[in-house]
Amino acid sequence: MDSVFEVQKTIRNILLKVLDNHSLEQLNTIPEGFSNNLIWNIAHCIASQQVLVYKLSGLKMQVSNEFVAKYSKGTKPEGDVTQAEVDEVRELLSSTLNQTIKDFESGTFVAYNAYKTSMGFDLNTVEDAFNFVNYHEGIHTGIVMSIRKFV
Repeated sequence: MDSVFEVQKTIRNILLKVLDNHSLEQLNTIPEGFSNNLIWNIAHCIASQQVLVYKLSGLKMQVSNEFVAKYSKGTKPEGDVTQAEVDEVRELLSSTLNQTIKDFESGTFVAYNAYKTSMGFDLNTVEDAFNFVNYHEGIHTGIVMSIRKFV
């Protein structure tokens, strides 16, 4: 599992750099042809990871239900986020991954509610979820890289 977590660390570090190198206005800008912005895509990665790994394992998520509702699949930005919200997302990028690694290493994940993603992937174990999370976050990192060319 070390390599799976190393991939996720790399992705999260790329997303942290995007946060650090773009203004609040740039993070909130939705370019023409896109349905969301940089900050939504980054926060969506966190929300999705929490649902796919923790909620489907029957465990308490590290983010609020409101956070998940705001950034889950099928949502879009409903207005600009504040600097405080950006700071929260910045903190969650690292803290959620670090806690996930600790929880995995300590054997916290003992059950998993099988789930078929909208892309057709069958997630039957938390390990399946970890692998899919990397795929999913890779997709959204690509979208982030595209959006930043226009902001």
